[in-house]
Formats: sequence, structure tokens, C-alpha cells
Amino acid sequence: MKPAITDITGIGPAAAAALGEQGFSSLRALARASVEQVSAVPGFSTARAQKVIAAAAELLGTATAGTAAADKPETGGKDKKKKDRKKGGKDKKKKDKKKGKGKGKNKK
Repeated sequence: MKPAITDITGIGPAAAAALGEQGFSSLRALARASVEQVSAVPGFSTARAQKVIAAAAELLGTATAGTAAADKPETGGKDKKKKDRKKGGKDKKKKDKKKGKGKGKNKK
């Protein structure tokens, strides 16, 4: 059986009707919507909109949906920057301390 909007936890007939009135009559439409669009539906806060969009995407088997794709870059983004910082940051400081170049009380 094909999943429906009411298969999302917390979405009953009234919430499904409110979503449908705003054009979100299918899981696909809901999964592709932005948080701003869904939070404009009466009874949907930003947090609830995020949860509903994510749940719709999960029911469809979609990795990301709506603005979630913009919030979590697929090509590494922040994670890659953190790794780069670790390589050049703390490791470099440890090497400098071993060579006597780092800050410390023993430095003359």
C-alpha cells in the first residue's frame, strides 16, 4: 500500500486537510516543500514543519528534502573544513611545541 500523509506521526485527518488546502496533498509535495512553506500552514510551527518534511522524505525513501538539502551540503561542507583545520591546526601546534616554537613557560 502506498504511504499517505496521515502515515506521518502526528498528522491526523485535520492536519492532513489543512496541508491539502495549502497544496500539500501528497507525500511527494510535502517532501519537496520548504520549511517556510509548510510553517505557513495553520497549526504548523517551524519545528513541526521540519519534522513533517523529514518524515515525508523518509517515507518516500528520499535522502534529503526541501531546505534540508541546502542546510546539509552533500560534498563535505563543514566536515571537510573541520578535518582540514585538525590537520593544519592542532597537529601543527603539537609539532611546533616539540621544536620549541610553541607558546609555553619553558620558552626563553
